[in-house]
Amino acid sequence: MSLIEILQGLWGSSGIAQLFADGVFHWQNVVMILLSFVLLYFAIFKDCEPLLLVPIAFGMLLVNLPGVDVFNDPVGLFNAEAADGVSHWYDTGLLRLFYMGVKSSVFPCIIFLGIGAMTDFGPLLANPASLLLGAAAQLGISVAFVIAIVLGFTPEQAASIGIIGGADGPTAIFLSGKLAPELMGGITIAAYSYMALIPFIQPPLMKLLTTPKERSVKMTQTRKVSKIERIIFPVIVLVLTVFILPTVAPLLGMLMFGNLLRECGVTQRLSDTAQNQLMNIVTILLGISVGATAEGTAFLAPKTIKIIILGLVAFSFSTVGGLLFGKLLYIITKGKVNPLIGSAGVSAVPMAARVSQREGAKYLPGNFLLMHAMGANVAGVIGSAVMAGFLLTVFG
Repeated sequence: MSLIEILQGLWGSSGIAQLFADGVFHWQNVVMILLSFVLLYFAIFKDCEPLLLVPIAFGMLLVNLPGVDVFNDPVGLFNAEAADGVSHWYDTGLLRLFYMGVKSSVFPCIIFLGIGAMTDFGPLLANPASLLLGAAAQLGISVAFVIAIVLGFTPEQAASIGIIGGADGPTAIFLSGKLAPELMGGITIAAYSYMALIPFIQPPLMKLLTTPKERSVKMTQTRKVSKIERIIFPVIVLVLTVFILPTVAPLLGMLMFGNLLRECGVTQRLSDTAQNQLMNIVTILLGISVGATAEGTAFLAPKTIKIIILGLVAFSFSTVGGLLFGKLLYIITKGKVNPLIGSAGVSAVPMAARVSQREGAKYLPGNFLLMHAMGANVAGVIGSAVMAGFLLTVFG
């Protein structure tokens, strides 16, 4: 083989040559690479959910580099008809193998286990009215569902798109994997992206829907919750909910199991593992494999663009629903409830609660809304899981 032939072979196999394969410039891959840079910027320099956004953005970058086969599926693991009869499972791309944990809903359920172990349900128990804020903040799911139907999506696809309004990535993965697996990539990217952008999306809505007087309300300290309440709560919620909606058992079961590990006092090692090592490992695998679903040619399609827009609509209306119900509680309690905690009714724990705290402190320095907002935030986690179970029961 001559030097010229070697150089020609190197050029033919290079990413640059494959970017212009078949005489066509694959601009979609370039756009997605640039988008991955933007997401990395927000994650690293703006601290927007970096634990999720960095792996997702890097997976997006990796899969869109030309000539990279990290997400190929020659043996047809995800499509039996695609098997070529020659390839073996170990020929499957690395990130495609990781993605099996997403596709099977194993990763989302483990994430819920970790969230349960990390989350203090005390603020919710101290103020059960927070459950109403969490329920009101599911408004965006219904709004996006209706709009998606009007735009021509099937009921199963519309339900999967609507759940983005819960601002809960694992729930979005779980539901779309069951009802609309063909849309999982766009739905998941939208869900996690909007979770990360909460500090930019919610404050303008807070200012639009509340008055300075309402935003400066100082709320009283919550009562102390007993240990027995903390132990009983996850068991009772799981039993009562699953008796009504058995389909919610995988998500809610893992959430409540994780919380029981945290609160029972005799499984500290298991709780620590769920909160740290296990959660971190699964977050890495989930994030980078989800990012790998955003391959340019498939991702930059009209249907995906609609999903991204509908996701923003869903998330915005969920925030609006929580804020409006917070205003209603403000009126009912004669000014004792700060409506800003209603925006934390979306499921993004604890980012949404921190945004409520930050915005409240701007209007009344020293105002400590975090624990009240956490009550609504935890209620949102439960609410989005229940909504997913309901939609799965109706359309599954």
